[in-house]
Amino acid sequence: MTPNIFTSLLLLPLILPLIATTPQTSGYQVGDKVQDFSLAGIDGKTYALKSFTEAKGFIVVFTCNTCPYAQDNEGRVIALHTKYEPKGYPVIAINSNDPGRSPGDALPEMKARAQSKGYAHVYLFDESQAVARQFGASRTPQIYVLQRNESDLEVRYIGAIDDSPRDASLVTVRYVENAVDALMAGKDPDPNFVKAIGCTIKWRL
Repeated sequence: MTPNIFTSLLLLPLILPLIATTPQTSGYQVGDKVQDFSLAGIDGKTYALKSFTEAKGFIVVFTCNTCPYAQDNEGRVIALHTKYEPKGYPVIAINSNDPGRSPGDALPEMKARAQSKGYAHVYLFDESQAVARQFGASRTPQIYVLQRNESDLEVRYIGAIDDSPRDASLVTVRYVENAVDALMAGKDPDPNFVKAIGCTIKWRL
């Protein structure tokens, strides 16, 4: 056996899990039109974007219960909904983690956390992980700001909530707030993309 083949065989157990746990999709880019989806909420109801008939857009947050980054940003997500839902941009929180790999992200735990933290926004379970793949989400938390354009919804911002992934006291630039404020003023968000920093979504094996 040649050294190169031997080395490849040794690396194979490390490579295969990466292939198995990485979704093969690029997802939405800024400017893309968004297809609607239908997901179960923690309240037992099923939600689609078209359910929110008065919304001018959405702050879609891919998040979860267990990621330390998601936990550190939880208060900021709640605050975004409190500030922007009355202005037509509600938060839509989506948990796409596989409970088989992350038991703390199962639906009963989602319900318990939402109740203990006083969520006013919807919290949806992407059990099939199809919506995360549709959007191209890979991190928690990861934000997609959508804006209604007649009958369509367009992606206008993708990325981080702000410039401090963990400590809220260190925030100096509020990317999502700036993006939504720009849209409400008839302007384009600048920047419209900032790399999200957080835990990887736990994909089904």
